[in-house]
Amino acid sequence: MPDLITLTDRGLFCQAGNFYIDAWKPVHRTFVTHGHADHAHTGMDEYWCVQECAPILQWRLGAQNYHFLQYGEQRKFGDVTVSLHPAGHILGSAQVRVEHQGEVWVFTGDFKRDPDPTCAPYEVVPCDVFICEATFAFPIYAWPNIYLEIDRLVQWVDMCAQDGKVALLYAYSLGKAQRVLAHLTGRLAQPVLLHGSMVRGVQVYRDAGVSMASSQPLLELPEDTNLAGRLVIAPPSAQNSAWVKRLKAYEHAMASGWMQVRGNRRRRNVHRGFVISDHVDWRTLISTIQATGARRVLATHGNTDLLIPYLRDNLGLHAERLLTVYGDEEGQELAESNVVVEAPAP
Repeated sequence: MPDLITLTDRGLFCQAGNFYIDAWKPVHRTFVTHGHADHAHTGMDEYWCVQECAPILQWRLGAQNYHFLQYGEQRKFGDVTVSLHPAGHILGSAQVRVEHQGEVWVFTGDFKRDPDPTCAPYEVVPCDVFICEATFAFPIYAWPNIYLEIDRLVQWVDMCAQDGKVALLYAYSLGKAQRVLAHLTGRLAQPVLLHGSMVRGVQVYRDAGVSMASSQPLLELPEDTNLAGRLVIAPPSAQNSAWVKRLKAYEHAMASGWMQVRGNRRRRNVHRGFVISDHVDWRTLISTIQATGARRVLATHGNTDLLIPYLRDNLGLHAERLLTVYGDEEGQELAESNVVVEAPAP
């Protein structure tokens, strides 16, 4: 039997259902796993996604020919049955389950299984073939408890207040910033201040009913406002920009899975790193693969060099690398920096 989903120069293609998944070039019909720039592109005739993804795609891609499914709802396309299931990555993220003649393939997009108040929790979907990300597929990546990292973040804000400084946190503008805000609900005495590029995305989440700590745009405050002790969230692209000069005395930190590695913290040249990721770590990736019962794994975008032989030699699976164009958080940030509207320098 030929592969149900194949890699083309336009995206992952299901010939039996005549559709693509996370296509990166214009096609007649694509399913979109989530709204990040490397998975959601303009130019498609039809977009299919879960209802919860609607506000993000409408924000990122504008008016398009959208079709929405509920999580778990089944729909026939040609000879295949398709359903979408929570991926736990960001608001509206989904895995794509494709069934044809008794064989089931699942494409995760990006996914995580740690607690996240901003989106539906990941659902293990049994399958024969599992196509998964490999962003942090290396044993050194083992996430600490998210609640302990948030405690560390709150303590850092308090320390900055005692030192008369601003606590500037770099976080990706879609998903990470909102997740941090959600975990900070009820934890800070004053509203979190947002870089201009964060404001729209945070409002999209609030409009979708996601509860988060109170926030306000930094630019709403008079320029002579004393910001000591305030937490400011900005995209990584704001580092070393003219915008930062407004903060005067500050410490800066970054929220990312990459912060687990000391060399990455040095490379980003930040005072602190908080290990908060919207992807699975090594241990969870392996346990999830096992939980699906898949006998074949296709790993995309990330560290596949160790993962593939590990799956073959230790778990006895048929494992291969799938060379898609999807990126990691660093690449995502670069892509997003081309579409967000940066706040003007004061």
